[in-house]
Amino acid sequence: MTTFADSMKREIARVARKELRDELADLRKTSTTQRSDIAALKKQVKVLQVQLTQLQRQKAAAPRAVDTTSAAPVPTRPKGKPGRKVVFTPERLKTQRARLSFTQEQMAQLLGVSSLSIWKWESGGATPRASRVPQILARLALGRREALALLAASEA
Repeated sequence: MTTFADSMKREIARVARKELRDELADLRKTSTTQRSDIAALKKQVKVLQVQLTQLQRQKAAAPRAVDTTSAAPVPTRPKGKPGRKVVFTPERLKTQRARLSFTQEQMAQLLGVSSLSIWKWESGGATPRASRVPQILARLALGRREALALLAASEA
């Protein structure tokens, strides 16, 4: 009788494994599909996050546009500051230095910085501190005679 009971147990276990094998294969297939879907969604989220940060930077850098939902335009600048905002650019520094016919050393003396700073600013490798930009822009707006007079005064 024990052989019959052992045979019965083995047969039940075999049938159970056979039925579970099909169900497990379906589960594995579903799991694999879901994992690949999750990976694709993660990639999409990453791309969208990069796009979002780029758009936020563009929005912060660009002047405000007209609000299309209301009739009144959104102001582009705070009141009391008319005209365009002048910004520091390497090209402006290069052209102003060429206009004044100054060497990098002379321009550095005029602006009160090192000649290495001038080189880095012109090549775009660095930018001046925000607190110094208005002073630099004011000095760049000087004429040649005024700039030479300032240079002579700083040397003396």
